[in-house]
Amino acid sequence: MLSKFSIFDQKNIMSEVLYQINPDRTVPWNELPNLPIKEELHETIEILKKLGDAKAALAKLQGRSVVIPNQGLLINTISLQEAKISSEIENIFTTDDELYKEYSDRNSQSRGASKEVLRYREALWSGFNYLKDGGSFSQEYFTKVFQEIKQTSDKVRPPFIETTIKQGGTGSTSGKVIYTPPRGKGIIEEKLENLYNFINNDEQYRIDYLLKMSIAHYQFEAIHPFRDGNGRTGRVFNIHYLTAKNLLDYPVLFLSRYILDHKNDYYSCLQGVSQRGRWKEWILFMLRAVEQTSTLTFNKINEIVSAKDSILNHVKSEGRFLNPENLIEFIFTEPFTKVNHLVNSGIYAEKTARKYLNDLCEMQVLEKKVLEGKHYYLNIELYRILSD
Repeated sequence: MLSKFSIFDQKNIMSEVLYQINPDRTVPWNELPNLPIKEELHETIEILKKLGDAKAALAKLQGRSVVIPNQGLLINTISLQEAKISSEIENIFTTDDELYKEYSDRNSQSRGASKEVLRYREALWSGFNYLKDGGSFSQEYFTKVFQEIKQTSDKVRPPFIETTIKQGGTGSTSGKVIYTPPRGKGIIEEKLENLYNFINNDEQYRIDYLLKMSIAHYQFEAIHPFRDGNGRTGRVFNIHYLTAKNLLDYPVLFLSRYILDHKNDYYSCLQGVSQRGRWKEWILFMLRAVEQTSTLTFNKINEIVSAKDSILNHVKSEGRFLNPENLIEFIFTEPFTKVNHLVNSGIYAEKTARKYLNDLCEMQVLEKKVLEGKHYYLNIELYRILSD
């Protein structure tokens, strides 16, 4: 009969066999196991149950988003908030007003947090178009996304860069090394090639797409291929993987919302895999993120469409606007509208555009704001919905 100690010891041995953990967090983890991971690590009853919930929520979101005639309602609103939230995870903060102003100005040369958030949004869309045009998840793809986010020509970090991940905050453990990613000539490139093969080869690696996304996201963060921006690049990949596998038509999902709200758990689960082989906890975290943010995004889309339809009916009842459908559709494609937006889009002449926007202010549909000497028209309801 086995003693309690021997049973406990056997469980430890079994865990180590299933996944070789990182023996020393202060030394480059060059023995990071290649993918795929063993089936026993992701084929559990708990994971499969949560997988069903996540897939159902995501399918509901996909079904709702594809029937919206004007995809600009989602493209210029949901993706802006995803960019803002993902950047906040990296402690890059901007106000909604600052962000919407920068986006409204289009070719603004300003700098700061808002500009960084808009770079994330651009990476979200440039990477999406790259894949849509036939690209694959490759070194070119990840470098393109990284360079867009960081506005740099830098590439995979060279072997002489001694990268470490340190504990944040101001507590007693602040600054302590909690992880050291792989390092050395050709090692990062080798790990990345294994990752790309795992992501792209669905014949050899027949794993449900949501599980594959979760596993690949961890592996990318563990490889940590760039000097900076790995977190944001990895989160952009999550969305792109969903669109590439036709689980979403457009990259419109507040996936970073759950990660931000559970930031400590996110990093704890990442460390749990490398230090204790706890893949179940990590995968469940990611599946909950997909499930809850799919529902959140679904509800926000419904709110936006409902608000738009209600305002359109009210504006049409006034009988003083030409082409009210085009006007209301436009002001719901982004929170801030300017006169020249309507003019450049060919909807109205400048005088008519200004009059109509001011009329909407009188009707309490819009609110006129003067920021740095420029006039902006804030869609009050859209702003409220996105800010909740």
